[in-house]
Amino acid sequence: MFAKRPFSEGEIVEISPALVLKTEFDALPELLKSYAFNWTALTGAPGRQALILGYGSMYNHDNPANLRYTADAREGVMLYIADRPIKADEELTINYCSSGGLPVSEDDAWFEQLGIDLIKKRE
Repeated sequence: MFAKRPFSEGEIVEISPALVLKTEFDALPELLKSYAFNWTALTGAPGRQALILGYGSMYNHDNPANLRYTADAREGVMLYIADRPIKADEELTINYCSSGGLPVSEDDAWFEQLGIDLIKKRE
């Protein structure tokens, strides 16, 4: 996903509907585990995972990412917010490994949990 226009830091880039599932992560079918967001961690609602619809499910990983995300349990949506100024045609990214939708993480726990070999960017 790439920005069609520039975004300012703090600007909402997208509001995506969330399909909230009443299940623990381990109970999800294997196919869904790499797509589900931990709705419990994001909202405090116990035993919930969410599949994010719209473009929200298509953002690639980066560390640091240029977007952060936050869940709105009342509205049942995920908000993607520019964490820094983003230029037109720049790839929009989230951090798959961060806690609570932050743009930076210290490890690759999400990839390790799912047994995915992370391809590192060349500097």
